[in-house]
Amino acid sequence: MSEEQEPEKKIVIDSDWKEQVRQEKENLKGEPEAEASPSPSSKGESSPDSSPGAGQFPPADFTLLISMLATQAFSAMGHIPDPATGQASKHPEVAKHMIDLLAVLEEKTKGNLDAQEKAAMESVLHQLRMAYVAVKQS
Repeated sequence: MSEEQEPEKKIVIDSDWKEQVRQEKENLKGEPEAEASPSPSSKGESSPDSSPGAGQFPPADFTLLISMLATQAFSAMGHIPDPATGQASKHPEVAKHMIDLLAVLEEKTKGNLDAQEKAAMESVLHQLRMAYVAVKQS
């Protein structure tokens, strides 16, 4: 048997990767956001946003979270009709749970909110609590 030599394995280190990333970031700064990130369909991937009729979502932030919970609470108090039936229904226990969730969120984020977020939280909680009292009295 003859000994065959295996080809020598080489390790290639791309030491320029940081520079390439920096250049890509600079190139993307001048392009509009839609062009800057390739669409999932161009990569052959699918995402929930690529379904027909899917709209753009607002940026995820704290005030959006507050707004979503408050909307659920107002809906549970009968202030917002159900889109499917067009009828408003009251579920005070659900409304109270949403208000309590917002109160927990307020407590856990105390000292970490900017002035606008803090004011939004206090205002929403006040409005919800007053509306809840009105619903419970009727």
